[in-house]
Amino acid sequence: MTTINKYLLRESLIPFLLSLLTITLVLFLQFLIRSFDRFLGKGLDLTIIVEYLFLNLSWIIALSIPMSLLLSSVMTYGRMSEQNEITALKSAGVNFWSLIRPSLYFGALVGFLLCLFNNFLLPEMNFKARLLAKDIYQKKPELIIEPGYFFDMIPGYTMIASNIEDNSFSEVKIFSKNNNEYQTTIYANNGNLISKDNLITINLFNGEMHEIGLKDYNHYRRIKFQKHQMVMTLENLMLDRNNSGTRSDREMTVPMMNTQIENYHFLINQSFERINQLQIDSENFIGDKNSLNSLIENLESNSNTNELINENSIILQLKNEKSLINNYEKNINQFGVEIHKKFSLAVACLLFVLVGSPLGIMIKKGGISIAAGLSIAFFLVYYILLIWGEQMADRSLMSPALGMWIPNIFLAISGWIIIKKSESN
Repeated sequence: MTTINKYLLRESLIPFLLSLLTITLVLFLQFLIRSFDRFLGKGLDLTIIVEYLFLNLSWIIALSIPMSLLLSSVMTYGRMSEQNEITALKSAGVNFWSLIRPSLYFGALVGFLLCLFNNFLLPEMNFKARLLAKDIYQKKPELIIEPGYFFDMIPGYTMIASNIEDNSFSEVKIFSKNNNEYQTTIYANNGNLISKDNLITINLFNGEMHEIGLKDYNHYRRIKFQKHQMVMTLENLMLDRNNSGTRSDREMTVPMMNTQIENYHFLINQSFERINQLQIDSENFIGDKNSLNSLIENLESNSNTNELINENSIILQLKNEKSLINNYEKNINQFGVEIHKKFSLAVACLLFVLVGSPLGIMIKKGGISIAAGLSIAFFLVYYILLIWGEQMADRSLMSPALGMWIPNIFLAISGWIIIKKSESN
């Protein structure tokens, strides 16, 4: 390794570590402020709080590393350009690519390590953080119901509410789960949830209950109520360190997610097989979603009044299978997004250096203020594109690969343009 390469690597390492420490600290403090109210009034030991914060530090580091590379690259080469070191090196015959090559190697190394971190350490820490958070929340579950989010800690039920104030909520929907006989759905205008000792009491007002048989779709019951009370036990109200539970996409390694994707493809094929077993007389049904939509539309438009009950039963079953297929495909997309994200974030480390190094060379004056401003602007655009691509892919409006690699395409094009302008200066 030449003296110039050693010098450039040393000059890049210190700003990177300082940037990483600063950005991680800022993000950690923001998370701490948001999480502070979750610990109030729960009588938790300090060791539990420290462990919870430490486990959540993993995703903060995964987010701050790419941004630190961008900031440190702009700062390093910006300082060298401002102090005419870049001009001196170019006068000595060092070309542009020789100037930024050490930083590119450093970015590639950090990206490789981040890829390993995202694939193995981050999923495990996310999983343990969620289990610990669940145990903490269950001590007083009424404190952590958030509007617009599913509340999944009630045994046998999932609940969502639109508006929440103190312990009262409005526009409530409750869905039964883990029941192979009946699917129960409860709607209510308002209600409240109270936990005491190991009991949870849910009071619902002005609503209705719908119950449909999962094995016999002809079984359907609808009940209107002015007040309905649900009382159930919650055995784990005290902190119980669970070590088991299903993992979400952000808590899985790539092999785990590939296994889940294969399983969902198998379930989709099973749904189409059940549809074929209905022996519906339709030449247009060829076993895909488009033909399934056409089949449902044909049955709805050709329903005979004398066969209304039978037709409605078949249509209801077809719609149920369609809903299952849509959910399976949505899950496949979510796993695909997470797989591509693990690798795209690692590649982004190299691309951030590719953008930051020539951008710093172009800065003659302004120092750290311009460096920080440009870095934040580029990272914000990248992060917005990343979130947008993830949402589009989750909604099946874009492939997971395209959604997760669009931000990197933006960085690559931006870096190439900046390099060309930097070489011409």
